Amino acid sequence: MPALTFADLATQRRLGTLYATAATALADTHTTHADPAVYDKAGLLAYPPGTVVRAGGGYPAPQRWTRDAAVNAWSAASLLAPAVGRNTLWSVVDRTAHGPVVQQDDQWWDQVVWILAARHHFRITGDRGFLAEAARTAAGTLAARRAGDFDTERGLFRGPSFMNDGISGYPSPPASPDVRSSFVLDHPGTERLMCLSTNCLYYGAYSALAEMADSCGRPEWAQALRADAARLRQAVHRWLWREEAGTYAYLLHDDGTVDTSQEGAGLAFALLCGVADRRRARLLLDATHWQPHGIVNVWPHFPRFDDSRPGRHNVMVWPMVHGLYGNAAALAGRTDLFARSVEQLAGLVAGSGDGFYELYDSNSGAVDGGWQEGGSGRAEHFDSEPDQTWSVTAYLRLMHDGLFGLAFTEDAVRLRPCLPPHWGPVSLRGLRYRDMTLDISLSGGGTRVRACAIDGRPAEPVVRADGGGHHTVDLVLGV
Repeated sequence: MPALTFADLATQRRLGTLYATAATALADTHTTHADPAVYDKAGLLAYPPGTVVRAGGGYPAPQRWTRDAAVNAWSAASLLAPAVGRNTLWSVVDRTAHGPVVQQDDQWWDQVVWILAARHHFRITGDRGFLAEAARTAAGTLAARRAGDFDTERGLFRGPSFMNDGISGYPSPPASPDVRSSFVLDHPGTERLMCLSTNCLYYGAYSALAEMADSCGRPEWAQALRADAARLRQAVHRWLWREEAGTYAYLLHDDGTVDTSQEGAGLAFALLCGVADRRRARLLLDATHWQPHGIVNVWPHFPRFDDSRPGRHNVMVWPMVHGLYGNAAALAGRTDLFARSVEQLAGLVAGSGDGFYELYDSNSGAVDGGWQEGGSGRAEHFDSEPDQTWSVTAYLRLMHDGLFGLAFTEDAVRLRPCLPPHWGPVSLRGLRYRDMTLDISLSGGGTRVRACAIDGRPAEPVVRADGGGHHTVDLVLGV
């Protein structure tokens, strides 16, 4: 694993040591044997390594869950352990008579996040064998979802929001007191919701598949996919952008009414997937509400919850969502908000004994699973599970994508760092990238690269993918 080192000792103790903890946890605690009968439905896993990244502690086995697998590969595994990241992506793919497809389970709305993770894996590895199978998988998956879930009247995809598979993440209605279940689709009408995060991911999926189509030598297919993406982007702006508030609404009900709550993952994906233009990005970053301990799933409280009994998928900090927002802030050049997100996540983990838990109370910062309707027919207190993998990879992604600004393409990695000046100089040494090992150092502060040297020679902040050996990359940053 790479070594992250801050020159300032206090920052190293607070942030650098946590990186080592997270990287070790990913490699050791969260990398597990993949039983072929369970995880290799598509016949695409490699043995060796014969391992995948699990979802986390506290959950029953097997953990063959699309969203967790895709997020963890996208956030860290494909970069730090490409063979394991590849296996993790294939572990949630099935083989059908028509070709490979992301498993068609009962959380169909979040299947397309796999497509973004697959595009990211190819960008990092340049694995053209993976690309060919991934493009087929993505095409089949996206076609299935468009056939079943696309609202032709509004031009949006139906389905619950990316993160909120629990009914506590929604207003009432569609949350129904007559339903004794926490699962969102058990409540009537939830399958017809049109949510910000989900539609931003579909836009990202169309764009990602278009890029893969180009790489496969199919420009006409890529052009058609980009046209679909552009229409979807326009629909998101038409139905969910709130000009008067400078931000996006959470969701559109089937009857045309809008819930104006703030969805943390939705705002993050609006930036990370490119839905928001620069003006909208600037406005929403300024308008976003932060709780004392971070960005929450959905804000404010729905009327059936409050500070003493916060909804599990409502006003609670899930580190994965909070981390996505931090990366979005870094991408937009907001060093202040990026620093805030990293410091808050580090504080939550430190406060829980360096444990990466599933979720935290947004006011106290305590480990807490929140409240949600369940089988009893009333709100029940849930646990926050320990050893949550996407909490681990959220922190790693903040360092790789946010701090060092690693932006991969098919043939290079460009560095677009976001270094808060008060953190001081920092280095990431021993990072494996294709056939190279990179030692990257940042000094100064801000997001503007004022000087770059590769192996001691002035250069653009770009490392071509076709090199080999050991290289140093030194960047001086300014505002």
